[in-house]
This record gives sequence, structure tokens and C-alpha cells, in this order.
Amino acid sequence: MVAWECPTNPREASGLDPEAVHSLRLQTEVRADGIYIKMWPLHWSFRRITWSEIERYEPRQYSPLREFGGWGIRWAPGKLAYNVSGNRGVWIERANGRAVLIGSQRPENFVRAIEEVSES
Repeated sequence: MVAWECPTNPREASGLDPEAVHSLRLQTEVRADGIYIKMWPLHWSFRRITWSEIERYEPRQYSPLREFGGWGIRWAPGKLAYNVSGNRGVWIERANGRAVLIGSQRPENFVRAIEEVSES
């Protein structure tokens, strides 16, 4: 059962192929066993972050270009970002020391869903 689902629609980003950017779709679901992330068409199935992996989380405003070098699935030392538009998301610190930022236009709703599901 999916407790919360937030698909994020992309917007054109400067310097990138507009067709490639417009085809990206980030799908995030908060479920009983963790947070699920799928970046279509790059992922055919969901990636899962289990509740036991998560040490801390918070809604956050960020700079996609400055912090991650743009939009999409972006790697930087010690952190990973999934984003397709905007500058808001949920920052998740994991037990293994590697953080994940999941872009969301409604990060407060995302955090509320995490709290509701992880506490039940």
C-alpha cells in the first residue's frame, strides 16, 4: 500500500537537451517498508531506502547547480540527488554516511508522510 506519492514534472534547464529534460519523471512513494524512488526513463524499477537506513531527514531548499551540478540523478562526494525541477526537497541522512536529496515541490507533505508511516 502506498501512503504517499509525489510525481514531479520536469522543467527545461539551461544547457541541457530540452527533450531529454522533459522526458525525465521522478516518482517518489512512502510505503510501510521505506521510501521508494524511480527516475523514469532511467530506472525501470524503484530504488528503496529502508527505514533502518535513515538516521535523519528534513525538508530543505538547495541549489541544484551549485550543490549537485544540475538536475537528474546527480552524484557529489558523500551525497546523491534525485531531482527534475525546482530547488526544494527532502534531505535524508543515511546510517552509511551517504546522504540522499529527493527533489519535491511539496517537501513538507513528503516529511509529514514519512513521519506518519515510520511511526506506525
